[in-house]
Amino acid sequence: MEWNQVVAHPQLQDLSFKIELNEWGNIVMSPASNRHGNLQVRIAMHLMRLMGAGEVSAEVSILTAKNVKVADVAWASDEFIARHGFTTPYPAAPEICVEIVSPGNTAGEMAEKKALYLASGAKEVWFCQESGEMEFFAQAGQLAASALCFGFPAVLAHRNDV
Repeated sequence: MEWNQVVAHPQLQDLSFKIELNEWGNIVMSPASNRHGNLQVRIAMHLMRLMGAGEVSAEVSILTAKNVKVADVAWASDEFIARHGFTTPYPAAPEICVEIVSPGNTAGEMAEKKALYLASGAKEVWFCQESGEMEFFAQAGQLAASALCFGFPAVLAHRNDV
């Protein structure tokens, strides 16, 4: 199955699942909790406040070496948007791709997504645990903090921290 078929398929609209395509074109669905959605919004709000320029989006489809993966949140520079607009899926990864780690995600799955996003052009890949604890990665490995988004909190704790 191709991504444009997934996006246009009437039975796949308004699902409470995140949909991706694996390397064989099969649909992979992941249920999202309310905490997952809450963290998505918090991350997006921080990015909008701290980055200034560029675009912040949720549920960002990205063509990777293993088909389409969907980042929970992404930040794309103005230059990225000038090149790609809002093409679906993006042919390259935006500069920051964020995954919120769900209880069903394995370490291997997350390592693979990180590698796929970085290989597709992301400058940083962030993981957010359900606790709100953030991890930042670049090609060189794990970072103590984001090198692109100065001041992003290490832990997303409370509503008032945004």
